[in-house]
Parts: sequence; C-alpha cells; structure tokens
Amino acid sequence: MKRRSLLAASVPAILGAANKSGVKRPIMGQGEHTYEAIHDWGELPPGLRFGNTHAVVEDSHGRIYIAHTVHSSSERQDTLVVFDDKGKYIRSWGAGFQGGAHGLHLRKEGREEFLYFVDTGKGRPGIGISPKHACMIKMTLQGEEVLRIGYPKEAPGYNPDGSTKFSPTNVAIAPNGDIYVADGYGTYFINQYDARGRFLRSFGGNGKEAGQLANPHGLMVDTRSAEPYLLVADRNNNRLQRFTLDGRHLGFDGGVNRPCHFHERKGVAVIPDLVARVTLLDSHNQVITHLGEDTTGDSQELRKKPRTEFRAGKFVSPHGACFDHAGNIFVAEWVEAGRVTKLRRV
Repeated sequence: MKRRSLLAASVPAILGAANKSGVKRPIMGQGEHTYEAIHDWGELPPGLRFGNTHAVVEDSHGRIYIAHTVHSSSERQDTLVVFDDKGKYIRSWGAGFQGGAHGLHLRKEGREEFLYFVDTGKGRPGIGISPKHACMIKMTLQGEEVLRIGYPKEAPGYNPDGSTKFSPTNVAIAPNGDIYVADGYGTYFINQYDARGRFLRSFGGNGKEAGQLANPHGLMVDTRSAEPYLLVADRNNNRLQRFTLDGRHLGFDGGVNRPCHFHERKGVAVIPDLVARVTLLDSHNQVITHLGEDTTGDSQELRKKPRTEFRAGKFVSPHGACFDHAGNIFVAEWVEAGRVTKLRRV
C-alpha cells in the first residue's frame, strides 16, 4: 500500500534546559504505586505551543508521542510531537489535523511499529465538526500514511450521503488486526473493521442500557484474561463497559469518574478520569488507587486558565495516559494551555 509522508518539512531547534529551580516535586499514590509528579514535561521547539493535549504513547525506543490540538497563538501547527525519554524534542508533523487531533494508539506489527491516530474533525477555521475531515489514520513512526478509515457509509446507523454526525475519538486493535473506531462525539457507535479497513459491523449506539453507550470516548482490547474482550470508556454514563470482540455486551465496571481511555502494563490499567484524577485498576478492573485527585470541583473553569494557576500535585482534566517501559506514567490533559505530566515511579 502506498505511503504518504505527513512529516513536517523543517525541524526547528530544541529549547533550553530543564527546570533547575530546586522546588521539591509533589508525591502521589502509595506503596508500589507511588510517583513523583513532573508537571509541564517536554521541551517544545520555538514557534510551537501546545493546545489541548489529548493523547500520549511510547514506542519501543522510549520515545514519547503527544497528540494535541495546537494553541491559537502557535506559529507552527504540527499536532503530533515526538520527544526522547528525557523530554527533548525530536520531530513533529500533522499540521493538517489542527483542532481535531485526538486519539492515539501504538502497535508493533512484525518488525515495524505503527501509530493509529484519530482526528475528530473538529476545529478547522469556520467549521464545527466536519465528517469530511473526521478519520482514523494508520501511519509509520515517521508520519507516512498507510491506511485511512473515514466516514462509515456502509454502517447501518449512518446515512450513505455523509449527513450523519461522525466524530471519532479513539481506536483499539484486536490481536488479529481488527480495528475498532469509537464514534465518541458522533452517533456513539463503535465501528469494527478488518486489518485492511473493510467494514465488519457496528455496535453500541446512544443509551444507558446494557450494550448501549453515551460517549464511548476510549477503548482497549483487554488481553489480561483468558479470552480477550473490548473494554470501553463509556464516559457520559460514568462507567466501563465490556464487550466480546464481535460486539456482544458482557458487563459493567465502576470506580471511574468520566473515563477517557486506557493503557495497560503488567496487569495494571491506567485510566485518565476527566474529572480531575488518574485511576489505576487491577486485572479484575477493581480500583487500586486514584492519583492526583482534585476534589475542589472547579476543573472545568480551571482548564481554561494559564498553567501557572494549576495546583501542583493535582490534575485538572486528564484525557490521555500511558505507562512507559519502566512503569512511569505519562498524563496528557484537556486544558487550553496544554500540559503533559510525567509520574516518575518512586
């Protein structure tokens, strides 16, 4: 399949050194899940400013990838930014996704790794949500496009003419390569495709009953049990929901507060809870602990303010999170100024 490069043409210089203020960083968690919070992690290059930081993943070389919407004052519009494990800028691309950059998933296939990137279709000048721009794109780690899945005209819940609201939020991949795209801001269906992007089925849809969803914002193929299943962050229903890989409802799990997405390492799942905390679950989806929870109730106002007003050791609006290879956690927050926090395992 032909690959089209999305990488930025020029590479700006790296910004200066890390913070040397000597201020003691806050500690959160307990026991083996104790972390030092390093807020505002990552040194952006000149001319690029974070917008809402939506997603974060790590590749096999320890490089960290951030998807963000780009700040209105930014001179550059690259939405995908890559850092080394120390937070030094490496490269960026994706100016065409400004405003819509959202979900991000990394998967190794054979000897190569691929990014599965989701554009909600939001944020272009003069439009709200555009089904024309909304899509899931599989790309190389250098930004070459391999596969694009757009408006699901074959799906029964959508008008073939493209008039149904479609605004995907996240993606998950099954062991056999099947692709699950969550229409989290659109119809609330999950659309399933094979590895080549051929439509298989839809399931979910708006509602509160078993098998129905209200903003299926994130999802993960959970392989921690004998039989893999699809775990869905049913955000507006304030719950997790489990499905078989062919879309049959299995059950619910709680302990979350507007869950956004998932990542798993050694049986522990990390969930960014939009209402001001990060949640860790064990292999049975029982809560281990909540990290950095802010109970003041002002997160929706605080997220619009400068990062200087954020409270150290407290989260505002966690939207994406992942473990790195050493068990540290990276958290990307839905705040207008953008913020990435590294939780260094103590």
